Amino acid sequence: MYSGIVNGEPTTFGTSGLLYRSNKVMYDRATRSLWNQFIGEPVIGPLAGSGIRQPFFPSVVTTWGEWWDDHPDTTVLAQDTGVYPAEFYVPEDNPLAIYYNYFTADEVMFPVWLRDDTFEPKTVVVGLSIDESAKAYAVQDLQDARLVNDTVGGLNVVVVASPESRAGRIYERDDLTFAPAGNDDPELAPAALVDDTGARWMVTEQGLVPAADPSQQLPRIPSITSFWFGWFQYHPDTEVYEHGP
Repeated sequence: MYSGIVNGEPTTFGTSGLLYRSNKVMYDRATRSLWNQFIGEPVIGPLAGSGIRQPFFPSVVTTWGEWWDDHPDTTVLAQDTGVYPAEFYVPEDNPLAIYYNYFTADEVMFPVWLRDDTFEPKTVVVGLSIDESAKAYAVQDLQDARLVNDTVGGLNVVVVASPESRAGRIYERDDLTFAPAGNDDPELAPAALVDDTGARWMVTEQGLVPAADPSQQLPRIPSITSFWFGWFQYHPDTEVYEHGP
C-alpha cells in the first residue's frame, strides 16, 4: 500500500500489463514512468534513476470476519464497481476465481531466476525490511506462534499474528519483551499484551498503546505479505524466522 504522492503531487497508478521477475509493473499517470511494485521504485521513464522510493503504509491480509470484529465502522469497496458485474468478484479459493489455477499450482506462471528452497515458491510470508536487513516469517509459523519477539537489523520488534488468517502486524518493542495478556483467547489474534514489567498494552492498527498512558505508543512498522518467491527475488540475503516446537 504505497503513497499516491509523487514529487509532492497526488497522482494515481495503473497496471502496465508488464511483469518483472513475475511481479507486476505499474505506472503513474502523472509522468507515465514504470514502477517496480515490489520495492516502489521507478525503473523506466522520466523518474527512472531519480532515487525516489515511494513510502508505503502498514497493511494486513486478513479475513472479512476478523476485520469487521475490530472495525465495525469500516467502509468497503462495493462489488458493484461498474467495471465487472458483482458476481465476477469471488474469493481466491473459489474455482471460479480468475487466478484460482495459479494460486493452487505449485509453480509460478513465468520464470524467476533467483530461487531458494527454504519454502515452496508460493508459501505466503510476511516480510520485514529494516535498512539493509530483511526477515521473512512464514504465515503458517506465525499462525502457530501468534506472538514473536524478535530483532531485525538491530531493531527490536514484536509480531502479533492471527491463528486463522494471514494477518501479521509488526511493532517496535524498544527493550521490552511481550506476552499475551492473561485473558488471551488462543483462537484469536492477541488483542492485549503484557510486557516483562507487568504493564498492559493494547494492540491497535497504529501501534501498541500502554493502558496506563494512552497518549504514548510503540509504532507499527510497514511489512509486506507476499509469496516466498517474490520476497526472495528482492531480498536474497533475507533471514528466515524458525518457529520452535
